Amino acid sequence: MKNQNPESRIQNPKAAPLLVLISAPSGGGKTTLCEQLLESCPDMTRAITCTTREPRVGEKDGVDYHFFTAAEFLKRLQAGNFLEHATVFGNSYGILKSELLAKLRDGKDVLLNVDVQGAATIREEAETQPELQRALITVFLTPHSLEILEQRLRKRGTDAEAVIQKRLAVAKQEVAQWKNFDYLVESTTKAEDLRRMLEIIAAEKMHVARSQAPEF
Repeated sequence: MKNQNPESRIQNPKAAPLLVLISAPSGGGKTTLCEQLLESCPDMTRAITCTTREPRVGEKDGVDYHFFTAAEFLKRLQAGNFLEHATVFGNSYGILKSELLAKLRDGKDVLLNVDVQGAATIREEAETQPELQRALITVFLTPHSLEILEQRLRKRGTDAEAVIQKRLAVAKQEVAQWKNFDYLVESTTKAEDLRRMLEIIAAEKMHVARSQAPEF
């Protein structure tokens, strides 16, 4: 018997769309997993983040990021337009509620790649918005041990020793939050991480809360 295409396991035109949130400590593998999911799932799109930082070479507004001035970002923040926002190295970042809802209403699954703090904010916000709460599933991805995470960080060869130690210290705090997520995925290989995520999405697509009644 031939292996079934993973995409065919998650295509269910009658199922309500999902808001798939993935968090992981630095080096946990979430960026790679998110890239694989977008390639594997034709009905999934990523949420485009808004930022006040300057575009880098090759980046396009509305494709890579929504590039805002500081004044425009602040105006939208005060109006409550963001589902989640943060300031990193002097630049502001945020995810627009309107963009997420528009994509969900268009039948698209939406993928969010956020840190643990952002995930907590989004869970709290979803509790006040039934449409988001119905769509949201949260996944925490992490290697089995701190030692494995350290090996991954060192293998990247991009960080100084002090940076690695800081990332590991933060990782301990982030991993402690795993029980606040719907799913815990132990990261092993890229292929296995993807397989497990596709199984989670397939199961959530069949959840009665997101399905239409059979026609008899």
